[in-house]
Amino acid sequence: MKKIIATPLAPKAVGPYSQAVELNGTLYISGQLPADPETGALAEGIEAQTRRSLDNIGAILAEAGLTFSDVVKTTVLLDDIANFGAMNAVYAEYFPGDKPARACYQVAALPKGAMVEIEAVAGK
Repeated sequence: MKKIIATPLAPKAVGPYSQAVELNGTLYISGQLPADPETGALAEGIEAQTRRSLDNIGAILAEAGLTFSDVVKTTVLLDDIANFGAMNAVYAEYFPGDKPARACYQVAALPKGAMVEIEAVAGK
């Protein structure tokens, strides 16, 4: 059964999509920009933006009764692949145990001029 997951502790969807959808025990989290859920303001710098995107994912995971240890796959979009090392250092803090599978791409641009956007898939 499909269930929509939403929390006010992560930014509201800015288009025709959900923060996350759970289907048969698997949670699909939409790409999270580094936006503050209350103000919509973007964090400054790649480290802060990575942390904010992952904090947003953490809030959605918690709403679904999951944690970062339940994440099995992420996709990281960067506006500049030169930021890979700095993003990766922050990212590693959120996955101290078993690491999820991951893809990372440089893209031409991200919404709102963000430097990073991260999506995740999780399940028990």
